[in-house]
Amino acid sequence: MIKSLIKKSQLKSPWLIHYDCGSCNGCDIETLACLTPLYDVERFGVINIGNPKHADVLIVTGTVNHRNKHVLKNLYDQMPAPKLVIALGACGLSGGIFKDAYNVVGGIDKVIPVDVYVPGCPPKPEAIIDGVVEALGKLAELQKKSA
Repeated sequence: MIKSLIKKSQLKSPWLIHYDCGSCNGCDIETLACLTPLYDVERFGVINIGNPKHADVLIVTGTVNHRNKHVLKNLYDQMPAPKLVIALGACGLSGGIFKDAYNVVGGIDKVIPVDVYVPGCPPKPEAIIDGVVEALGKLAELQKKSA
């Protein structure tokens, strides 16, 4: 009974944590735009939090480099299962225009597994919301498999 309530609440009210690996802030601005009254994702139960131990979904922007890959991995490891990762923007997907730089590891999937890719430079808030909805669909599939 309690487990089914928790699973249902994860789908109806996902808690997101956002981590910027070092982007130009374009993706960050668009991610935060989802919280403004124009898009207002909080009306759907989506909550942006700062603690990975309470998060269901990790949204990552920017290029992964050798200095921040350990922080990203640590954030991912602190999240409880089932957890999902959304990679935002061209830099998050592949390293973007910085992919050939000496200190860039590449996309987020070089460090942690990614469930949803949202392309764009920067992606629009509508695309980010679609990515979160797609991630919640994958979370529902994970919950069915674990049941």
